[in-house]
Amino acid sequence: MKEDAAEKLIQTARDVRVHAYAPYSRFLVGAAVLAPSGKIYPGVNVENASYPAGICAERAAICAAITAGERSLLAVAVSTELESPAAPCGMCRQALAEFGPDMHVFLTGPAMESMVLNYRLSQLLPHQFGAAALNKEGSDRA
Repeated sequence: MKEDAAEKLIQTARDVRVHAYAPYSRFLVGAAVLAPSGKIYPGVNVENASYPAGICAERAAICAAITAGERSLLAVAVSTELESPAAPCGMCRQALAEFGPDMHVFLTGPAMESMVLNYRLSQLLPHQFGAAALNKEGSDRA
């Protein structure tokens, strides 16, 4: 992955984090996904008083990309307010795997000088559950 694309993706995640709606946890998360088209789609966590009705930033970004017509993803960046970066939750890892089983995952804090960790999704989610487990090749996805 080109360094400038990664930097732009990471900065987008940092920039949108301030728009998160987290009145209960006060844990603001910004995410951005990169599609093969070169477009970046941001997302933030949106909490709800009925906790299960909320959505994580990573899945919000995935939804934005899919709504725009994308069907695969190359990378995701996740920004939190923590200086030691936080990884996506298990549900988000599974959701990301649907669209890029070996995508780059960049984890960072809120500022440009924050540490950036770079993983492959396959490192964070080994033995992924996917279309093959359903005896499908994935080619029937719209």
